[in-house]
Amino acid sequence: MRDIFKGFALAVSMLTTLPFFRVHDFSKGINGYAVMFYPLVGFILGTILWGMHELLNPYISHAHLGVIIFGMWIFLTGALHLDGLSDTIDGIYAPKERALQVMKEPHIGAMGMIFTATFLIVKASTLWVFDVFYLLPLVLMLSRFNTVLAIYLYPYVSPNGMSSFAKNELRKVQVLAATFYVIIFGMWALGSWSFVLMFANVLVLFVIKLYFVKRYGGFTGDIYGFTIEITELILLNSILIIGIS
Repeated sequence: MRDIFKGFALAVSMLTTLPFFRVHDFSKGINGYAVMFYPLVGFILGTILWGMHELLNPYISHAHLGVIIFGMWIFLTGALHLDGLSDTIDGIYAPKERALQVMKEPHIGAMGMIFTATFLIVKASTLWVFDVFYLLPLVLMLSRFNTVLAIYLYPYVSPNGMSSFAKNELRKVQVLAATFYVIIFGMWALGSWSFVLMFANVLVLFVIKLYFVKRYGGFTGDIYGFTIEITELILLNSILIIGIS
């Protein structure tokens, strides 16, 4: 039980800027539990954003409030996944043999900056017209569930990378536990429509996997962040296209 709690604390510490459970302990035995809780942390973040929206909605115009939620979204995650997005894009535009090295460089390249700025504009625009903020917990949960699946199912490129701890310790029972509560929370939030979003979620991961496993032979920590950001944007727009209210 102690390892489970420490795993949850590590997940919160890694994925958020929340001033709780600030730990940096990657000791053996807790990293798999941390990954198991990634979707739950996403659900918590989404609930905070939804709560902020409900609190401020009577006082701020809908469009401006959408932009505020967008800013808080970045703040609560510490732009961690956006950093992975920009590094991954830099790697895509680098020669294949140098791509992984380029992704590790501390400076963002021109293509990473351009595409990340474009991505942020599109995401902000989506929230500008978004109406169903009660679905943000589901969106953030599903996007991080993709990371659980990617860590468990697909190779990790660097055997000495930070995510290798998670890859080595994540067990099938932990993946099944994450899958179980994701389905339960999804059904609670959206009923049968949740399976449509879950299908879209897994489809996004499969397409990303096809490209990066072919290009690099697997995933990296940056690609996990890229996966989360791309999944979130696609899920938000899928909700708009479907017209869920």
